[in-house]
Amino acid sequence: QVQLVESGGGLVQAGDSLRLSCAASGRTFSKYNMGWFRQAPGKEREFVAVVTTSVDTTYYEASVKGRFTASRDNAKSTVYLQMNSLKPEDTGVYYCAATYTSWSTEPNYYPYWGQGTQVTVSS
Repeated sequence: QVQLVESGGGLVQAGDSLRLSCAASGRTFSKYNMGWFRQAPGKEREFVAVVTTSVDTTYYEASVKGRFTASRDNAKSTVYLQMNSLKPEDTGVYYCAATYTSWSTEPNYYPYWGQGTQVTVSS
């Protein structure tokens, strides 16, 4: 099992940047595919990005590609989401999630979740 704790959210203006962190417990962090998801008020949780067990392999949802960068540091058992050029539509609660099996854009494929961190982007 793995426990996840996100941090780094906040209130920013459009065009600003934020870096989210997700610290994981457990000794097998490197074996988990790590996803980032977000949920806006009244909307379903949606895929944002994933960093696979291959450190340099990442995938992004189309609206964040080129603005967000996901990365991981296995030595620190931490995954990051660097968010640049933020837009009001990026507002939501951001979650990191872990799966030991193949990664997916579907939340149901991830059994382990953090508590979420709020990101609010004002126009």
